[in-house]
Amino acid sequence: MVDTIFAPASGFGRAAVAVVRISGPGAAAALEALTRQPPPPPRRLSLRTLVAPGSGEILDRALVAWMPAPGTFTGEDSVELQLHGGPAVRAAVLRALAHLPGLAPAEPGAFTRRAFLNGRMDLTEVEGLADLIDAETEAQRRQAMRQLDGALSRLVEDWRATLLDVLAMTEAALDFSDEGDVDAETLTTAGLAAATRVRDGILSALANGRRGERLREGLMVVLAGAPNAGKSTLLNALARRDAAIVSAIPGTTRDAIEVRCDLGGLPVMLVDTAGLRESVDAIEVEGMARSRRRIADADLVLWLVPPEGSGETPPAGALVVRTKADLSSPSPGDGLAISALTGQGLDALLDRIEVSAQAALGQGDAVVTRERQRLALESCAEHLDRAIAGAASLPAELVAEDLRLAVRALGEVAGRVGVEEMLDRLFASFCIGK
Repeated sequence: MVDTIFAPASGFGRAAVAVVRISGPGAAAALEALTRQPPPPPRRLSLRTLVAPGSGEILDRALVAWMPAPGTFTGEDSVELQLHGGPAVRAAVLRALAHLPGLAPAEPGAFTRRAFLNGRMDLTEVEGLADLIDAETEAQRRQAMRQLDGALSRLVEDWRATLLDVLAMTEAALDFSDEGDVDAETLTTAGLAAATRVRDGILSALANGRRGERLREGLMVVLAGAPNAGKSTLLNALARRDAAIVSAIPGTTRDAIEVRCDLGGLPVMLVDTAGLRESVDAIEVEGMARSRRRIADADLVLWLVPPEGSGETPPAGALVVRTKADLSSPSPGDGLAISALTGQGLDALLDRIEVSAQAALGQGDAVVTRERQRLALESCAEHLDRAIAGAASLPAELVAEDLRLAVRALGEVAGRVGVEEMLDRLFASFCIGK
């Protein structure tokens, strides 16, 4: 690993300010080379003239901040340069840094990776930071902030500390069972109760229908029904733009069209699908097969029925929506009546979708937000189940092994063990400069 890295930490293009970050043992020397002055007092913005180290050409007048380790984001010596935001200024400063010995451009996620390796963040907090960067809605932002603030980390650390105590008591009973002051039945009393509390706490955290994971992806709402039922028109009305082609010709939509939107602070993916009917056209048949797969995977299906009716039966749980209400008068109880052209009934439809989204996704209060976390916690709970069930009947060595495996599974949640193979994939999803 290169000792000292640098990268722009702000967006590209013309802006008022551009931020460049430097991290590593050579950060102070790099700042001195650019300013020809010693670093300013720590954690105070100071105005400095930046020059090209070789030629002495003035590059910019910038605000600089010197932050010595370990109290920095990465845990290393760090520098931030607040430049004027023109692309040429930023490019000139980055070129100057690239010519300094011991410095190299940062790869995506390199700063956050160093924060993780230096113990400034655990893996759940890193994942929370990634989710915060990607958050598109208020609920996603709220959930990501909870993770970044250590909501799951604190729970896991408490559970892990408790299980380590239980494991220590169990191993003491094994190693010193012939000593009079060691209780060979420790696990069946205080240890058993503590292991049970941890197991129940984990099951409680998992008992949310994977809301945290689903919130990251968004609620999938599929618009389905017969050709010309008004699916594409409704998609455009809900998206407030022409996302799908609308035509009087049946079967215009041949493949799924996806539109992401923010509904009451919750992420929703609207999916327009090919109309369902009998057909011998190979392309249309494939489109309908894809439609049925989308319907099967949907969180909510809006089954659109035009005034002339629909030949197919709505799938179980679908919300029946009577379309083109401006052209007909649907009977009461026939489903929600709307007109995507006039806006009739759209507010009521949006309210129904929002209620479904709130029930499925929550408001960002889940502590388990990724499949990786859930699988590790499920593994921990399974080992604790075996340890608790076998405390009275299995050899103590087997009970202790299940406790060790439960502790290891909790270590995987926080990134203490067994996560090396996924770190490259995780940090590659970050921006350069983060």
